[in-house]
Amino acid sequence: MIQWKEERIIPVPIEKVWELFLDKNITKTMPKVEEHTLIEKLEGEVGAKHQQKYREGKRVETYIVETLAYENTEAKKRKQIRFVLGKAFEINLTFLLEKIDETHTKFTYEGQNKGVNFVGRAMLKLGSEKSNNKVVQEYLDLVEKEALKM
Repeated sequence: MIQWKEERIIPVPIEKVWELFLDKNITKTMPKVEEHTLIEKLEGEVGAKHQQKYREGKRVETYIVETLAYENTEAKKRKQIRFVLGKAFEINLTFLLEKIDETHTKFTYEGQNKGVNFVGRAMLKLGSEKSNNKVVQEYLDLVEKEALKM
């Protein structure tokens, strides 16, 4: 299992950063997601489910993303999701935004990736922590870059 928790201060108001985590803007921070369709409940509800299509090279994976937690207050915004990718990995992600002041937001990106079968567990053991940390940092960079454009 791989776990991470990283924080970044983004010089953008919390409401602007939060827009990046709305369904209509998902491809701004997840460019490999080609389709994100609500299939159960509403976007901001716990238990909401989306069908997502994700491209990795020539292959397109289709899976269901479930919203496990959703909080949207003036000072704190949080979205937690879970999905199984390629029938091999269960991925849990949490996006937490906390208002520092009118122009700064603390973004915490937390996640866990665990193998759900032998192949998934073996692939995670073969992957390096350094490479996972690089992916996490690249995601933080992308969120900051897109938030600055909002």
